[in-house]
Amino acid sequence: MFYVKKSVTFYEKPGCAGNKKQKEVLSANGVDFEVKSMLSTNWDIKTLNSFFQDLSKEQIVNQFAPKIKSGEINIKKLTKEQLVELMIKEPLLIKRPLIQVNDIKICGFDIPKLNKALNLEIDTKKEIGTCQSSDSCTSV
Repeated sequence: MFYVKKSVTFYEKPGCAGNKKQKEVLSANGVDFEVKSMLSTNWDIKTLNSFFQDLSKEQIVNQFAPKIKSGEINIKKLTKEQLVELMIKEPLLIKRPLIQVNDIKICGFDIPKLNKALNLEIDTKKEIGTCQSSDSCTSV
């Protein structure tokens, strides 16, 4: 049998407690991955949209981003396209993490999608896909 190792990239917000727990889950399941900062990555519309296929605007936005929580940005008044354009300028708006497994792209710590992409059996009842902190995610 021939085994090809999968290339996994984990885009995080450095210092995010939720992302730390998510990386620990992947490591505990034998997944090797490269970590990149989603804040310093130069995003463009095409690349971001490749993570957001078949997802609604509510599914791609970080509901805990300071500008969302404060009401400064009201996603109900924006189209998905407008929201993606804002995300390029303000990556804190992007739901974390973004994970790429070879050519498969996943927005958020979507355990069923990760299980399928990585041939894992992570417990889908784990609550690690949402923000783990009551602190505002303003630090960069």
